[in-house]
Amino acid sequence: MILPDMGGTTVGTALSAVLGLLLIAGCDCNQKYKYEIKEFQVPLDHFSFLINATFNIRYLYNDSFVDKSNARTPIFFYTGNEGDIELFAQNTGFLWEQAERQRALVIFAEHRYYGKSLPFGSSTFNTSLPEHLAYFTVEQTLEDYAMLITFLTNDRQMPVVAFGGSYGGMLAAWFRMKYPHLVTGALAASAPILQFSGITDCDIFYRIVTSVFQNAYNTNCTANIAKSWKLFETLGASEAGKKQISDAFHLCNALKTDEDLKKFLDYVEEVYSNLAMVNYPYNSSFLAPLPAYPVRQVCYYLRELQTTDADLLHAMSSALAVYTNYTQSAKCLDISVNSNADDSGWNIQSCNQMVMPICSNSSETMFRTSSWNFKDYAEKCYKNYRLTPKPYDIILRYGGRNLEATTNIIFSNGLLDPWSGGGVLQSPNDKVFVIILPEGAHHLDLRHSDPADPPSVRDAREKEAAIIARWIQDF
Repeated sequence: MILPDMGGTTVGTALSAVLGLLLIAGCDCNQKYKYEIKEFQVPLDHFSFLINATFNIRYLYNDSFVDKSNARTPIFFYTGNEGDIELFAQNTGFLWEQAERQRALVIFAEHRYYGKSLPFGSSTFNTSLPEHLAYFTVEQTLEDYAMLITFLTNDRQMPVVAFGGSYGGMLAAWFRMKYPHLVTGALAASAPILQFSGITDCDIFYRIVTSVFQNAYNTNCTANIAKSWKLFETLGASEAGKKQISDAFHLCNALKTDEDLKKFLDYVEEVYSNLAMVNYPYNSSFLAPLPAYPVRQVCYYLRELQTTDADLLHAMSSALAVYTNYTQSAKCLDISVNSNADDSGWNIQSCNQMVMPICSNSSETMFRTSSWNFKDYAEKCYKNYRLTPKPYDIILRYGGRNLEATTNIIFSNGLLDPWSGGGVLQSPNDKVFVIILPEGAHHLDLRHSDPADPPSVRDAREKEAAIIARWIQDF
């Protein structure tokens, strides 16, 4: 999931990650999973009886596991989220593993306005045409998916299980809630459906990130990071200091202005959040090429409490390089590119419905203090996109904490994942399954099985597989 970059607002600094988010990722597996790429025509506006315009969304199709003699073949349907759908397909190994086990048809549907599913082509995000953004909503997207499933089933009775991680997990859950006649059940991994105004404290995200770093090696790690902000601000007050920072971090474009310094600080802050989310037990390249347990590696360089500015600057540079140049192939650091994510679409969604308040307190976390100010946030949204955000729209449509009537959803959350603070951690009834992964980072259970997976992750996958098998059997 991606937290919005609102061009300098203080509502929780620029953070580009996959809600996840997530995704939104570079493939770890070099096209391990195969599929056909198809297109499906959908209305531009599902809810108008006047607008008849259409466009095509992409979807990925694999029927290699299907038992052709089974008239009730299961469909495993990934609810695409904020990125190119092929990247999600290559990073959702659990779905593929279970599809082979259940002999299911595999579908990965691309979210409108992402990847190549652009309703207005190259002018989709033309800021001089804000009317092009009017159809960029959760509801339009879910209706796309509902039409696609109706087309695929073709009046046949087939169990459909929705899968999704981060924002995709939110979509999977909401898909089951709104279309229970089409969706038999849903696995919503690391889905922060409660990260909205009036439900979850806005500082929970950064408190969890801080906890992950505190426990990775020793507490000197977070102490050094907390001290570094003042160092950066002090150095950044002069031209010579800006040059020191630029040289220490090998920046491609040297810091020249106060705005440059702010972008650097936001970038560093975002890196810590990304690291916590992809703190996987093996090498990965989900957001950037990284070693196993990258937070521990970062904290290794910060294991000693630094007492001089020079030593702290050097230690911070070495620590950040775990994320920015683990392969040692980069000649310089470009702070305009934080990850493999494409956050242009998510910044727009966060200015209509997906308003997820984020803030931090320097006295309780390793981060700078940042406030949540909806008025400032809304003004930025209008300035950038001519959009007026509706902070309570999602709660009205999908119920917030009122999940008592919900059935057949698995909510899985890793306690090392900063987004778990906005996840469903207690079941409202015996038809909603809550699975906690104490050793899990951001939707680790959705990824492919690996010998390095912690016991809680392997156990979670076994439970998820059993529940999904039962849904299919009972269909």
